[in-house]
Amino acid sequence: MSLLSASPRLLGALAAAAVLAADQANKLWLIFVYGIEARQPVRLAPFFDVVYAKNPGISYSLLRAQSPVERVALLALTLAATICIGVWLWRASTRLVGLGLGLIVGGALGNAVDRIAYGFVADFYHFHVGSFSWYVFNLADVAIVIGVALLLYDSLFLTRKTPAADGAAQR
Repeated sequence: MSLLSASPRLLGALAAAAVLAADQANKLWLIFVYGIEARQPVRLAPFFDVVYAKNPGISYSLLRAQSPVERVALLALTLAATICIGVWLWRASTRLVGLGLGLIVGGALGNAVDRIAYGFVADFYHFHVGSFSWYVFNLADVAIVIGVALLLYDSLFLTRKTPAADGAAQR
């Protein structure tokens, strides 16, 4: 069976596993092998650096969790959302939706592993131009954004025939 013929559920599960593995391997290598904390910032281009940012919250450091109770609550919220998305993945009817949901689940799990292991999410990649600075992100965040983009594309641009539309077209 090739990936092109895989069920939406299987494709999503494989995408989630691949994102989780790549994200965690990247983080472990940057933190423990390369030692990014002592070497930062690493300038890869005039507009792109590799740094080490410890994000105690969610996107853009919202909902900053400082205390152990806040960290557990944020982790519980993350896992609850991931379970809901996992149920959606289980019911996905197209491979594009399955892939998008799998990317989101893998990214969410990658960041959840960080919260469990470190008490924060490890972020590394920083785009900036002049005084404009984009937030610092990781591979899990990239997968989540791509997954959301795929779901938006599917929702906004792909049309599907519904039984009601078929009946109306025959009249």
